Amino acid sequence: MAGTDLSGHPNVVLTATLSKSLGSQGGAVLGSALLREHLVNRARSFIFDTGLAPSSAAAALAAVGIIRTEPWRAAAVHHNAASLSAGLATVQREPGIAVVPVGAPLQTAGAVLSVPMPSAAAALAASQAAHGAGVRVGCFRPPSVPDGVSRLRLTARATLTPSDIDYACATLRRILEEMP
Repeated sequence: MAGTDLSGHPNVVLTATLSKSLGSQGGAVLGSALLREHLVNRARSFIFDTGLAPSSAAAALAAVGIIRTEPWRAAAVHHNAASLSAGLATVQREPGIAVVPVGAPLQTAGAVLSVPMPSAAAALAASQAAHGAGVRVGCFRPPSVPDGVSRLRLTARATLTPSDIDYACATLRRILEEMP
């Protein structure tokens, strides 16, 4: 938002997730005092249906505090995501299936990277093998994704070391090369 010169503009509404990088749940609608008053007075059923538990709101607020006071963490996540993306670029299940960051081909848009798999069974087998080798990967398969787009997902963290990244990439490369 800050990079768009729209921050603080009275006619801008921003919706944000409190999950993923903030480690909480739910979301937030950010806007002017007039917008907030309108939502409180006119969208009460929405607020009560989707209201956050106090502990979730507190967790998100604490995470924002960490982001503000420890900016090195965000820089480390971006660096580690780029390193992980570069390492995974050499991992291919079959010709033409490249590893791509979720939502941004060829550029690391965020900390979540995706390894496309040929089937749900292959994705599940690869994720179990990775877990057995000490590499935690998400396994996304139908019904959480459409048929034909099963994938492994890896998330870069600020605390990953270069050796962690090298090990994860080498492990996935070995697992995928050994798959029938």
